[in-house]
Amino acid sequence: MFSFFMVQNYGGFIPAHQREDAVNSLTYEAEARLKDPVYGCVGAITILQRQVFTLQRELDATNADIMRFASGTGAPRGSGSGYDDPNSTDYWTGKGQDGGI
Repeated sequence: MFSFFMVQNYGGFIPAHQREDAVNSLTYEAEARLKDPVYGCVGAITILQRQVFTLQRELDATNADIMRFASGTGAPRGSGSGYDDPNSTDYWTGKGQDGGI
């Protein structure tokens, strides 16, 4: 993957305190290229970025639900947990939607 001379040439430009990280990075990329010759570690990075984006959206939606519930403006968005059912029991108060227990 990487020739010894190429690594040696780049090594001269890398500060001494970062050389171990550079070697680890080159090793990771070489192993990733063996598993995925086209994308290498870029494929793994892309997957992780998608996961971060998805989790951030879920976190934002959950925080919005918490704020909405805490402000008393209604049940969490899309909860699907029976909040609109008059026969259901409110989790927090133990009372049904009609005020009874």
